[in-house]
Amino acid sequence: MAEQQFPEPIVGALIFNTIGKLFLMKSHKWGGNYVIPGGHIELGESAVNALKREIKEETGLDIFDIEFIGIQEFIFDPAFWKKRHFVFMDYACKTDSRDVTLNSEGQEFGWVSLDEFERLPVEPYTLCAIQNFKAMRQNTQLLKKG
Repeated sequence: MAEQQFPEPIVGALIFNTIGKLFLMKSHKWGGNYVIPGGHIELGESAVNALKREIKEETGLDIFDIEFIGIQEFIFDPAFWKKRHFVFMDYACKTDSRDVTLNSEGQEFGWVSLDEFERLPVEPYTLCAIQNFKAMRQNTQLLKKG
């Protein structure tokens, strides 16, 4: 593979099932840590369409109610299996699909509550996405009360 010349835009999703549990998968690309699924945006593809495609490819799940969480920069961090500069676009979404079919990027998966995930070895960028989602949800609840 050629040396990377530009940052790569990457989409990833916190996927929640019908009972509010979060999908996480273990990936060899991230040192065997748990991650959220996602991947590259192809030329001419919107971020949301890339997200739907990547989630379907990596998990077999169909997603809906897609909500933008935020952006993270990943610059040559050794947490990934090769030297890369990524710009992560994090989303939250829902699924009512029950059958998970992992591709070669995931070795195992689980559905966990937002309290349980902290007991798992979660890679730092996934951890940040979850924390950003929790903060966003808390702010939304505060606004509704006010």
